[in-house]
Amino acid sequence: MDVQRRDMKSGRWKKFMSTEIAETIVTQKTRELLQALLEEPALRAARQSIDAFLADNKAQSQYEQLMAKGQALQDKQRNSQPLSGQEIADFEQDRDALLANPVAKNFLEAQELLHETQQAITKQVGKTLELGRVPAGEDLEEGSCGHGCGCHH
Repeated sequence: MDVQRRDMKSGRWKKFMSTEIAETIVTQKTRELLQALLEEPALRAARQSIDAFLADNKAQSQYEQLMAKGQALQDKQRNSQPLSGQEIADFEQDRDALLANPVAKNFLEAQELLHETQQAITKQVGKTLELGRVPAGEDLEEGSCGHGCGCHH
């Protein structure tokens, strides 16, 4: 399908190939990947864990309080202020309480799974664009710079 657009230099209308046509295969395959992600049982369960967390005000409150406390401790460390044993013990107690809450624990595990999945996909897409081919297992190993690098990682 052609699209008419005004040429910026001449001001005349010209026909351009629609980017929809140029991206059809990539768009189609991307949608297939997205559908596969939605159908993946582990990712579906992760989504359910996240939804359960979002519906649980107590778990959210516990999580937010722990994150705020952790941020405060990091800020003190960044400013070279010593942390007291009591501050650390309070943080650890709150962390243990959060992890004892199954809704919060499942949420944290779901977040980790989604993050790992996203990182793996991003890495594979990046390597494919970099190498100009589908990466093999060794291309994706940590420390590998790719074929022909010569760094001997």
